[in-house]
Amino acid sequence: MSALDGIDRNILRLLRLDTRMSNAAVAAEVGLSPSACLRRIKLMEKAGVIRGYTALIDTSNVEAMIAVIINITLERQTEEYLNRFEAAVRKSPEIRECYLMTGGSDYMLRVDVESAGEFERIHKEILSTLPGVLRIHSSFSIRNVLGVRARSGR
Repeated sequence: MSALDGIDRNILRLLRLDTRMSNAAVAAEVGLSPSACLRRIKLMEKAGVIRGYTALIDTSNVEAMIAVIINITLERQTEEYLNRFEAAVRKSPEIRECYLMTGGSDYMLRVDVESAGEFERIHKEILSTLPGVLRIHSSFSIRNVLGVRARSGR
């Protein structure tokens, strides 16, 4: 797929705000016919620009989940250490997100837990056993400010 143009970026913006927005509504918003809009969306999916669709759950109404942000510093930053660490993270479904970072830590991870006790288990059984880890720094979230966005984008 060639570079994204302004219409593609606008389609992506609308889908980020509401993945269930109908193709007809997206098309009207960006000034395309529904078939042309759907063609662009399918091309972005095929190219991997759009990797999937998800539902954002308002956990205050469903379940009391706490996001824990974990900063990991490795003993070394060699390709071997990075690859071993990333392979181990991929095997742990409890780890919802993992980012290779610049700055003070090497990786930032996110896990969702129901309690401090559940996090203690994850820390003991998973985080502390990840290969090459020198330091683990964890922070519990208070709330997700952007978790549920209004359709207007506010």
